[in-house]
Amino acid sequence: MHKTTAWPLSLLYAALIVFASLFPFDGWRTQGMDPLVFLFAKIPPPYWTWFDVNTNIAGYAPFGFLLALALLRTGSGRSAVPVAFAVGTLLSLSMEFTQIYLPRRVPSNMDLALNSAGTLVGALVAALLEKMGAISRWSRFRERWFVRHSRGALVLLAMWPVALLFPLPVPLGLGQVWERLEMALTEWLTDTPFLEWLPVTDDVLEPLSQGRELIAVLLGLLIPCLLGYCIIRDKGRRVIFSLAVTAVGVSVTALTFVLSYGPAHAWEWQSVPTRVGLGLGLVVALLLVAVPRRACAALLLLALMLHMNLLNQAPTSAYFAQTLQAWEQGRFIRFYGVAQWLGWLWPYATLVYVVMKLSRRRDDA
Repeated sequence: MHKTTAWPLSLLYAALIVFASLFPFDGWRTQGMDPLVFLFAKIPPPYWTWFDVNTNIAGYAPFGFLLALALLRTGSGRSAVPVAFAVGTLLSLSMEFTQIYLPRRVPSNMDLALNSAGTLVGALVAALLEKMGAISRWSRFRERWFVRHSRGALVLLAMWPVALLFPLPVPLGLGQVWERLEMALTEWLTDTPFLEWLPVTDDVLEPLSQGRELIAVLLGLLIPCLLGYCIIRDKGRRVIFSLAVTAVGVSVTALTFVLSYGPAHAWEWQSVPTRVGLGLGLVVALLLVAVPRRACAALLLLALMLHMNLLNQAPTSAYFAQTLQAWEQGRFIRFYGVAQWLGWLWPYATLVYVVMKLSRRRDDA
C-alpha cells in the first residue's frame, strides 16, 4: 500500500473534465427530446473531424492513466484497469447526458465511445508501466528528490503549466482576478439592495509600468521555484529544478501565443522587461538554493502576496476581449474555461497550501 499523488491528481482531472464538458454553464433548458437519444444516433455523426477524434481520446487518457495508477499503487492489482475503464465510461456518459440540456453543447455517442477508448488506453499504459517497473522507479526518484508529504506541492506544480495556457496580461502573471470579480459581482447584484454593499472606488487602474512588469515576471517565475524548494532538500537538485521551471514557463507561454495568435507570434511576449524579469528571477532562485525549506515557505508567502497585489492593481490586458473571442470561437472551447480558471485560482490554492505548511509545528523530514 502506498500513498500516491495519483489520487488527488485523478480527482482534480475529473473535475477539469466536468468543467470542460459543461462550460460555459449557461442557457440550461429542456429541449423537448429524450435525454438518451444520442445513444442510438448514427456513428459517425455528420459533423465529426479528426481533431474531435484525437481530442476526445487524448482528453480522457490522462484520467484513465491517473486513476489506474492510483488503484495500482493502493493494492487493487488486476481490477485497476477494468475499474478505471468503467469509471471513465460512466463519467463520459454522465457528461454527454448532461449536455443535452445545454444548447451550446452537442451530446454524441461517438464522443462517449472515444472517451471510453481514451480511458482504456490510459489505464493500459499505467498497467504496462507498472509491470515494467517504471512506476517503482518514479517512486524511488520521488523519495530521493522530495520530502515526505509532498503531494500537495507536486499537484500544484503539475497544474502550473496548465494554468499558463490561457493568455495572461503579464507573462507568468497568474491570479489577476479582482477586477473581473468586481465586475461580475456588480452585474449579479444589479437591481438588488446588496449592490450598495460593494466598495466604491473612483481610482482608475493604471497599466503596469515597465519596472513593475519586470518585478511581476520575476515573482511569477520565483513562486513555482520556491514552491519546489519547499519539498526539495538537495541544493544541486534545486538548481536543476529551477532551470526546468524556467524552461517550462518559457515553452508554455510561447505555446499559448501560438494557440492564440499563430506561430508567427510565438515570441512576441518577450519584451525587454519580460526578458530581464525572467533572467533576474532565475538568478534570485539560484541564490536561494541554500535557504532552509521552512524559510522558503515564508519567502513564498511573501512573494505570492506581492505578486497578487501588483497584478490586481493593474487593469486586464487590452487584448483580453480579442483573445477571449478567439478561444471561444475556435477549437479550444473545451480547454478555455479550464485554463482560465486555473490561471485565476492557482496562486490562491498555493497560498492556502503554504499557510497550512507554515502553521505546522514540525516540518516534514
